[in-house]
Parts: sequence; structure tokens; C-alpha cells
Amino acid sequence: MSTMKSPSAIACCPPVTEAALDDETAHRLAAVFAVLGDPVRLRLFSLVASQPGGSCACDLVEPLGRSQPTVSHHLKVLFDSGLVDRERRGRWIWYSARPEALATAAELINC
Repeated sequence: MSTMKSPSAIACCPPVTEAALDDETAHRLAAVFAVLGDPVRLRLFSLVASQPGGSCACDLVEPLGRSQPTVSHHLKVLFDSGLVDRERRGRWIWYSARPEALATAAELINC
């Protein structure tokens, strides 16, 4: 799996409308977009982000219409990219969105 740094590591750079991205920042931002470029992951992220208390992985299978292993794989990709956090609660894993991760990426592309 990729050793991509958290999207928050992109911070402190001007938006693309003010200055060209340096190579390192462009790669980090592209990695965030690549993760969210998959429709299943984008929908999964929106499902998790829309629940203030987080979402149990077990509750995400039905809304996505995907198998549990597929949902788990995509949740792992979202976690590894720094877009979601996870916490074990008993037998289940709960996921919550890291809005600051998306906010940082959005700051770079906003006019």
C-alpha cells in the first residue's frame, strides 16, 4: 500500500490560482483526488462524513450495495489516505471523516 502522507501535510501553500504548485504538493494533492476519484470511495466517504458520530463499518455494506470485503477494502484506502479515522468499539470498527483533510485540499483549488 502507498505511504502517502496525510492531506493535511499539503497545508501552507497558496491556492493554484495564486501560484503554481510545487512537485511535492502536486503529488500529494493528486493522491487525495485519486482516492476520491473512485465512485464507491467517494460515496463511502460521503456516507461516513454525513454521520456526526461516525459510522460502523457493518452499517455501510447495505447502502453501498457492495460486499463486506469490498467495503472494508475501500475504508482501508480512505483511512490510509488520512481522509477518515477509525476506532474499535467492541467487535466493530467505527469510521469518522477528517473534514480538515478535505478542507486542506479544497483550499488549494479554491479561487
